[in-house]
Amino acid sequence: MSEKQRIVLASANAHKIREISQMLPEFNVVGYKDLGFNEEIIEDGKTFYENALIKAKTVSLALGLPALADDSGICVDALGGEPGIYSARYAGDGIDAHNNKLLLENMQGKTDRKAKFVCCMVFYKPNGEILSATGETHGEIMLEEHGQNGFGYDPLFFSYDLNQCLGEASAQDKNKISHRFRAITALKDKLK
Repeated sequence: MSEKQRIVLASANAHKIREISQMLPEFNVVGYKDLGFNEEIIEDGKTFYENALIKAKTVSLALGLPALADDSGICVDALGGEPGIYSARYAGDGIDAHNNKLLLENMQGKTDRKAKFVCCMVFYKPNGEILSATGETHGEIMLEEHGQNGFGYDPLFFSYDLNQCLGEASAQDKNKISHRFRAITALKDKLK
């Protein structure tokens, strides 16, 4: 049996590496730190695409390998699309519990609770070739956290696809409808 092709994921987030590995079983997905990349990447883009491109390009050129990066977040209608590209550091410290607490505080009194998770995936090759795709999953922000599964805003997000909070969904069910899965699926179609 031949060895799986390696894809370098421009991320050090263990949750994200595991999730993307589950979605791409035909590849050996490795985080950049496993290959010795330890530079800080400044994500100063204004869109999910720009930030994903910055990460993929930086890692690809540093390692001389094709790299996959995503930038993703939650966009809440009643908050004008916030936290958006700032989702991971919404409360300033990158701690999920603090981000969720701030989101609930900012949603107090809001009747429109519609939201979506957005993910932009960028695949960058050292020769400058770029492929990208975006995926979304729709739902709403719950009044309080539910469940212990997932990470980030999952315990606050009621998925219209699953008719269930992502914090209560299994990884297998979440991976079938997630913004990341939809972006990867669209990207795989472009890779063919």
